[in-house]
Amino acid sequence: MAQRICTGHAAELDRLNAWIKDWCQVNPAYLGPNWKCGQEASIRVMHLAMAALLLGQIRNTEVALIQLVRAHLARIAPTLGYALAQDNNHGTSEAAALFIGGSWLAAHADDTGRVEAEHWARSGRLWIEERLNRLVAEDGSFSQYSVVYHRVLLDTLSMVEVWRRALGLQSFSARFVERARSAAIWLKAFTQTTDGDVPNIGANDGARLLPLSDTDFRDFRPSVQLGCALFADARAFAAPGSWDIPLQWLGIPPPDVVLQEENNRLCDQGGYAILRKASASVYLRYPRFRFRPGHADALHLDLWVDGRNVLRDAGSYSYNTEPEWTSYFPGTAAHNTVEFDDRDQMPRLGRFLFGDWLRTSERSDIEGEGEETRISVGYRDRQGAKHRRHLILGASRMLVEDNVAGFSEKAILRWRLEAGIYQLDGASVFNDRFRLAVTANIPLHRVELVQGWESRYYLNREPLPVLEVEIRAPGTFRTELSWTA
Repeated sequence: MAQRICTGHAAELDRLNAWIKDWCQVNPAYLGPNWKCGQEASIRVMHLAMAALLLGQIRNTEVALIQLVRAHLARIAPTLGYALAQDNNHGTSEAAALFIGGSWLAAHADDTGRVEAEHWARSGRLWIEERLNRLVAEDGSFSQYSVVYHRVLLDTLSMVEVWRRALGLQSFSARFVERARSAAIWLKAFTQTTDGDVPNIGANDGARLLPLSDTDFRDFRPSVQLGCALFADARAFAAPGSWDIPLQWLGIPPPDVVLQEENNRLCDQGGYAILRKASASVYLRYPRFRFRPGHADALHLDLWVDGRNVLRDAGSYSYNTEPEWTSYFPGTAAHNTVEFDDRDQMPRLGRFLFGDWLRTSERSDIEGEGEETRISVGYRDRQGAKHRRHLILGASRMLVEDNVAGFSEKAILRWRLEAGIYQLDGASVFNDRFRLAVTANIPLHRVELVQGWESRYYLNREPLPVLEVEIRAPGTFRTELSWTA
């Protein structure tokens, strides 16, 4: 609505005011479901602030809006400890709202109200700094092990910094800026330049916190471009495009410098390896859990060729649906890895929690000399099952060797393919461009092309083909995937 007002639709101002007034009337402060969650209240504060910024009203705000913001901060502050204890984006969101809302109130308060407002602003500044230092590693990895939630974090940080600049407030610490910069560059490494899509790694609840551009939910370029401009003083994408729209709306000049492209990237603190060769990219997950994992996805592998997600992750679908689906999507069977004895890699303790967190037992460095790039990673779970994955990526092929042992009855290797028509020929599947073949140093017990599921958008579930290869004794799977130019 604020954007439409800025583009000449004056009637939208009356509509916006009527909409907020109606919301306040049917959602009395602190009553009902819309006041139950401190993070949702925090997101409302951030959105109100961004709308006021777009409309040039942050220094001459109507009293009723200031009162609404104050009511929100009075809701958020008492339960901040609960949000911080989650070690996820609840704490960053609520700290951001206290900083933004508190400084907003302080700019309009009398002497009595200013004490409270400045206290909220100081508390928000303190905790957003502390959260970033704790939850974001030096390599940019975030505590939630999710690409979508990483965008939530980056958009939150971007709004905080935009607001700080708009009010001319004291800069954040050098450590804050450096961690925010690392988080922005991390997300840049996962974003496809062609269309802005990303691997569907980790939880995906459909969140897109700062939708200033009319781009698809899965286009991460607007968030990456804004975050890199604010914290790295560089453009993530050199050519102009829709990814520049948030900068234009928020009055951020595009930097002259362009970030250099990286061939390979190892984010060992978060458990991610990115390998590139020619037009192909591989994203490999491995267990480095300092915080609770949401998916049993150890040694999952995503393959992208020319911007196509050839081997892919499942997403989350829904957090509140039938047990069949809340079990399937975060489980090992929904990832490109090996499942032992029909069980997840870690025991499930609740809807969002796994126990017996895995640890990486071995990992090589990324070796990128010559025509091929390679890495090896392995783990051993609490029940004694072992999985070591050796990956080689070339310009037109990928070779994966999976050595497995220590299981009781069986090991199933799964490759989740992009949707399409595939032919099954023995232990190979192929279409007009790609061929994936699996062999082993022991007899294959079962080879089957089955239907799996993926959720690229929350509450949306689509079928996709999955190649399952099963063995009944310790051994080594050998997968070769090749493609034509």
